[in-house]
Amino acid sequence: MAVSLVALTLLAVVFLYFKYNPLEHSRKFMVRRFVNWFPMGMSYAFLYMARYNLNVSKNALGSLMNKESFGLIFGAGTIIYGLSFLINGPLVDKIGGKRGIIIATLGSSIANIAMGVVTYLLLNQRWPFDLTITFAVLYSVNMFFQSYGAVSIIKVKAYWFHVRERGIFGAIFGTLISFGVYFAFDWGQAIADASRSQVTNPTPFQIAFRQIFALEGKPGDATWLVFFIPATILLVWTLLDAWLIKDTPAKAKFEDFDTHDASSGEMHHEYTMTETLKLVFKNPVLMMIAVVEFTTGVIRNGVMQWYFIFAKEVPQPGAEMFLHHWGLLLCISGIIGGFAIGYASDHLFHSRRSPPVAIAGVGIFVLAVILLATLYTSPVTVGICAVGISLLSISIHSLMSGTAAADFGGRKLTATASGITDGFVYLGTGLQSVSLGYLTNHSWLFWPAFLLPFAVLSVYIAVKMWGHLPEATRKYLLSVEKLTVEQVRVKKT
Repeated sequence: MAVSLVALTLLAVVFLYFKYNPLEHSRKFMVRRFVNWFPMGMSYAFLYMARYNLNVSKNALGSLMNKESFGLIFGAGTIIYGLSFLINGPLVDKIGGKRGIIIATLGSSIANIAMGVVTYLLLNQRWPFDLTITFAVLYSVNMFFQSYGAVSIIKVKAYWFHVRERGIFGAIFGTLISFGVYFAFDWGQAIADASRSQVTNPTPFQIAFRQIFALEGKPGDATWLVFFIPATILLVWTLLDAWLIKDTPAKAKFEDFDTHDASSGEMHHEYTMTETLKLVFKNPVLMMIAVVEFTTGVIRNGVMQWYFIFAKEVPQPGAEMFLHHWGLLLCISGIIGGFAIGYASDHLFHSRRSPPVAIAGVGIFVLAVILLATLYTSPVTVGICAVGISLLSISIHSLMSGTAAADFGGRKLTATASGITDGFVYLGTGLQSVSLGYLTNHSWLFWPAFLLPFAVLSVYIAVKMWGHLPEATRKYLLSVEKLTVEQVRVKKT
């Protein structure tokens, strides 16, 4: 049932992509652009599966990986992820998004194979080294390669999508993230459940799975498959990416076009890595986007990863469906939120990205307060709030890193700009991972309370950004779309 629902949702997203064509591109161009972003997007979705499988393995390993160890491992990986953009952002701006996504999928696949081998040896009592240190190192390697994924997909997007189309592409980007979360939590959990040494009343999937991997009669759990299967899938997408993706329309035998972002009129400039980083870090709007993304990292992963653990540790009578279908709920809600915020940005706020982000931030604050007030009294309310916060935070992330950073960084600096802003997401993720791994050992009430100040900061910065647009976008709106000066009364950037 869940797989069918996700498949229908994917078809709906593809339909909306072809339906939404404000620049009246040719049908041939729309098809070729779909062939370009779809394999890249699915690669990114399965990178998520190969990232959050750590959460699934934590629950499957039980006492072998406690909450504090998990927090340290996840925190180490996310901090490496955030810092690595100082290298791979400028690099992808030089080598292009196609090579970047291939580096991401191939590197992450190898790292997951290594974690699978360690898990196998651990469960068979053949791994003599410290689990936390080993996984922290291997997960950090995985996250280093993972960090190439987002910057690569946004780098390619910057050449294929005009600023008036990017709000909807931000929704598509959020959809791909949502699919990845579904693959990670629901598919990953299904793999972990089917891999147990003893399965009572097995489903048809579990029977087939156990026969394919010859698990019947084997002692112990085969938790290592949680790492091996995503690694194999990524290798398949690596081959498809190498075959299908083109960095620019010109390389696919179409004409390149002006996307009216911050690089308009600047495409002839060439920058060194140092110059690229300086241009991004000296841009006040990009730094404000980075701060918003830092708060998003705290909030998004602060709910996405910890509700899954909270519901396992604290019984949630009457709300079991949230845990059993956590990935699916995040997937569907993330898609709805992504399209809502993308549409609002493109149509209600004339390609400004911060107004809908500010509104979403207020929603997160309200839901976090309700979550804190009902944490031990209403499991259903807790589940609804957790899904709602995830919906809004995924929406903010897709619009900020997936769209705003590309707008203000421009085609020339897209990978660096989106990489650094996305890096701040994972610096925030690392902070919450280490902090909540420690705090929730004392009381789960620290969980929602920890999120509240970051929601306030997110709203404050988004309001400060309210009127900003790249100068080329502002001119485009005034001249081409015939908007009035009053309608585009925004700050020049």
